[in-house]
Amino acid sequence: MRRPGFPYRPLRLVAATALYAIVALPLALIGLVLVLGGLFLSGVLSWTALGSWLVAAIVRGALALGTTQRALAGGLLGLRIESPVYAESTGPFGWRRAVLAGRAGWRAVGCALLAPLTALPGQLAVVLYVHGVLLTLTPLLRYFNYFTVRDGDGTVRRVGLEVGGVEFDTWPRVLAPVAVGLLLLYVTPWLVRGALAPHRALLRALLGPSAADRRIRTLEETRAQAVDDAAATLRQIERDLHDGTQARLVGLGMHLTMIRELVAGGADRERILGVVETAQGNAKQAVADLRHLVKGIHPPVLDQGLEAALLTVAADTALPVRLDCGMEGQPSQAVESIAYFCAAELLTNAAKHSGAAHVSITAHGAGGVLLLTVEDDGQGGAEIGKGSGLTGLLARVRTVDGSLTCNSPPGGPTVVSVLLPYK
Repeated sequence: MRRPGFPYRPLRLVAATALYAIVALPLALIGLVLVLGGLFLSGVLSWTALGSWLVAAIVRGALALGTTQRALAGGLLGLRIESPVYAESTGPFGWRRAVLAGRAGWRAVGCALLAPLTALPGQLAVVLYVHGVLLTLTPLLRYFNYFTVRDGDGTVRRVGLEVGGVEFDTWPRVLAPVAVGLLLLYVTPWLVRGALAPHRALLRALLGPSAADRRIRTLEETRAQAVDDAAATLRQIERDLHDGTQARLVGLGMHLTMIRELVAGGADRERILGVVETAQGNAKQAVADLRHLVKGIHPPVLDQGLEAALLTVAADTALPVRLDCGMEGQPSQAVESIAYFCAAELLTNAAKHSGAAHVSITAHGAGGVLLLTVEDDGQGGAEIGKGSGLTGLLARVRTVDGSLTCNSPPGGPTVVSVLLPYK
């Protein structure tokens, strides 16, 4: 079996890469001319009020060019670049201030100035494609597109491909350029891909969100998710208290009232004991409901450490669970709670949906990082964002700057890894 590589990709992808290399340089040159010309003109007009407006228009045009380049790279190269973070604005003056003060616009200007330099190698590499095709088709070109010259003695002869004084006009010699052409067609996809690597890196670095913007976006998303989770938890607690514990406590109060009336009325002993037993059952069930509610907020077993908590949740699972736990140091209580709830949710998913026969949990902490891995031998197919509960776990994990990955090919196994910082 041959090792998959770039040249073995479908011809459509190779052609798309070559097409991008051809289109990228003219697009970058157009952007360079417009940006440089606009900046020069705005510098000339800087002493007027029009200068700042022209600069804002140039920056906004660079952003539009960046959007086009991102779309082109995504469609032809499969390079997915997130949209940068734009500042919100109201009114024309707010728009100008937001454009000039935003980092995304000036990063797009920098990309427009540097893009021609990084796109040029790809254009040169595509030339090798053309030469490879021409050399491979040398026999046909020689047969159909030859021309004649007249020597000094009046002799007329055909002229074919000639390199260094050697003319490839016979069949054994014609095979040499064909072999060179085939070699070029074989290696050029690698060359084009390598030539476009600086251009791809430039687009990814300057047209996507910066590290600070990405961090801000993550914090905003996790904050919103944390607020939603807190509100949902409060609503769930309210429902549990109203529908369960509160109803039982109300029933307990009613039974105590009945007991008092029965005692005051001189009822027989057996009837009083029956009401007392019913009231006692309501009290025990109310205590059990409260314990279950408290366990959902913060499992008491976590007070004994994460390993004991994982042992408990593994013992409560219907599937056979193998646990491997080793911790260096003590994670924070918030991290231990997140790891516990992730393990509980993943074990529940495995028991309900995966069809697995065995599950293994691995929890190791070292160097201030906790890695929790849950693996089952089920049917696979789990995916984040497909209603499997993994999206909620990912949001919970990201609140402490953690990460969650899921590898679940069809047919299994499913491996979910949760990486959490100690603090």
